[in-house]
Amino acid sequence: MTHTSFDKERFARFAADDRAGPIDMLNLVKLRDWARYEDGRRLSGAEAYATYGRETAPIFARLGGKIVWRGRMEMMLIGPEIRWDLCFIARYPSVAAFQKMIGDADYRRAMAHRQAAVEDSRLIRMAPQDLGENFGA
Repeated sequence: MTHTSFDKERFARFAADDRAGPIDMLNLVKLRDWARYEDGRRLSGAEAYATYGRETAPIFARLGGKIVWRGRMEMMLIGPEIRWDLCFIARYPSVAAFQKMIGDADYRRAMAHRQAAVEDSRLIRMAPQDLGENFGA
């Protein structure tokens, strides 16, 4: 089973947990070799996702978002053998900022590129914490 978007019920739960402070969203993205556009245009998954990134970057920045970590997957040591093409953490100043982005008309138009590009993904909401001295704290 692949995952490329959230459903209304899960988004409602996300929005209802409107705690104060920033949220970090861990993004794991597997791209299609070739994007699947309804109009039949021919772009690679990477090209389509890059278009999504270019078109949404001004909206993301205007709402106070920033990329706080990015890495290139080398191998899966524990877990199913899924090859993630993009791995990054996007920080939003609040749940409301993320909701505003999702509701922005220009963002919604740009989502067509993401949907065409992505074969599978995970989007994991996290609460930022202070760094500790070990793995458990």
